[in-house]
Amino acid sequence: GQIGGVAAALLRPPPPSVSTARSCPGCGDLQDVEDFNKTIAYTDQDGRIKLFKVTAREFMSSSIWENPLLPRDSQPLAEIKETAEEQPLDTGSEANNLSSAAVSATQRPDPIKLKREVFRRRRKQQRIQELLQMDKEAELQLRNAATNSSRNFDNKVKVSYNIWRQEFHHTNTDSTVKLMIDQIIMAKVYATIARSQNETDLFASLMKCIKESKAAIGDAHMDSELDSSALERAKAMGHVLSSARDVLYNSDEVSRRLRVMLQSAELNIDTAKKQNTFLVQHAAKTVPMPLHCLHMQLITDYHLRDGVIKEYFQAAALKDEEDKAKLEDRSLYHYAIFSDNVLAASVVVRSTVTNAKEPNKHVFHIVTDKLNFAAMKMWFISHSPRPATVHVENIDNFKWLNSSYCLVMRQLESARLKEFYFKAHDPSSLSDGTENLKYRNPKYLSMLNHLRFYMPEIHPKLDKILFLDDDVVVQKDLTPLWDVDLKGMVNGAVETCKESFHRFDTYLNFSHPKISENFDPRACGWAFGMNMFDLKEWKKRNITGIYHYWQNLNEDRKLWKLGTLPPGLITFYNLTHPLDHTWHVLGLGYDPAVDITEIENAAVVHYNGNYKPWLDLAVSKYKAYWSKYVDVDSSHIRHCYERVR
Repeated sequence: GQIGGVAAALLRPPPPSVSTARSCPGCGDLQDVEDFNKTIAYTDQDGRIKLFKVTAREFMSSSIWENPLLPRDSQPLAEIKETAEEQPLDTGSEANNLSSAAVSATQRPDPIKLKREVFRRRRKQQRIQELLQMDKEAELQLRNAATNSSRNFDNKVKVSYNIWRQEFHHTNTDSTVKLMIDQIIMAKVYATIARSQNETDLFASLMKCIKESKAAIGDAHMDSELDSSALERAKAMGHVLSSARDVLYNSDEVSRRLRVMLQSAELNIDTAKKQNTFLVQHAAKTVPMPLHCLHMQLITDYHLRDGVIKEYFQAAALKDEEDKAKLEDRSLYHYAIFSDNVLAASVVVRSTVTNAKEPNKHVFHIVTDKLNFAAMKMWFISHSPRPATVHVENIDNFKWLNSSYCLVMRQLESARLKEFYFKAHDPSSLSDGTENLKYRNPKYLSMLNHLRFYMPEIHPKLDKILFLDDDVVVQKDLTPLWDVDLKGMVNGAVETCKESFHRFDTYLNFSHPKISENFDPRACGWAFGMNMFDLKEWKKRNITGIYHYWQNLNEDRKLWKLGTLPPGLITFYNLTHPLDHTWHVLGLGYDPAVDITEIENAAVVHYNGNYKPWLDLAVSKYKAYWSKYVDVDSSHIRHCYERVR
């Protein structure tokens, strides 16, 4: 502003007619420009004129000083001499002498921009020289490559999508279905009130409308699935509800009835959930009729041995003699399978052999129980996966496996454990909740489930062995697993922890001091189902002894519930080497949301959970990965699965 005839210096862009490149003392020397001081006059809040000193480098190179008292086009460009530090000035002639000042700051070159410009020029010159020296043949190749690239460029529109098109209008809503369901709920409320107040005609009308609306809805979930009479039923129900509201409506009574209905619905839902869990567990541990038929057929053939069966046995006897040396050959690839399910074990073996690069080097050690030994033996005699080797053993032939050596066997035979298991048959067990139902499965009482902790006793002359559960499917060659360096660990497994899931505190009771003092609750869990065991390290670290120690402490089931994964996590704690996740993908037996890409890229897929692929409970979209390895050409399978069904 202007006070006492003195104008403050104002900064503005230069007019087009005035050049901003003015010379000044020391402008030729960059250091002089940086040290060149300028004086600015301004008025403070009290109206006093003040001066302060700045250097030329603090101004924009395109700025000039102007005197507001003079016309803009006639502003003089002058240099301002150095002045003293900032100080207050009195108004008067001295101030008038300072009213006109202007300066043009010298442009300062940017060294980085200069370097870039030099680099661009050099690169351009180099490219020009290369093009000048390029022969005609190379130039022709470049032209042809550019022509082919333009021809191969696909500029077609792959998809045409427009949200305004008719097919993208979502007409299949459920608003009418929801409306009719809400009407039925309110009709039930008014019906109970009408009956309590002896409004028999209104009660009859409401019950009739409820029945008709339910019939109109049927099994529909969307409006498009409703019966054609649904809208008429909804209108009729609306009229009856309107009449009922006029006669019976009482806010307190209606809210009380709705609360009663809500509580009743919650109880029904809770009961249904418990029943569903119980039935799923029951279905999971039952043997389907076709599978039972298959076992019976195989057992019959094994013991009768007539006709063609005799030839099978003769060929199998010769092959057993030839393959006897392979059972202890450390240079081959050995697998351990513990199963009482013939069909499941056959799929594991067949899928592994099918995807193996050298099937003649694969040896399968299958252990089953006395009840299923004949069926298992007969299957692999009549369906030998040549050129691989399969050796079937009976668990009862392991003389070292007795209750004096094996603590878990003694526990499985105890009355306390049997009482815990068979309590599931008591109808009152449903009222205890569903948390323990999953543990009441025959597999937890089977010693086959615990043989994985006795690998060196079963295979004393082997150095490495790959354990496979009978509910897995092998989709790739597994031989690279034998080359994985376990880094001194005993167990190679895929970790299963995701954020807060499947960590040690999920499986173990950390309120018990024995657990909390020895293990980290946030330690990552891993999966049984596909495990590479180094039997040398196993013996060195006495893994079976560690397992026995913790099993003995858990006799009262205070450390963990039944099962093999919790003691496995404890036994192999800090002794497990994590494998790449693509080796083993889990969840196909309980999770319908497993990524299909992960399944297809996995070496082994695992149907862990209740929805096994051989059951009707199986998740339908996962079943094909398992069923394609079932030997549908087998006469036993055709007989049982076609006739029984």
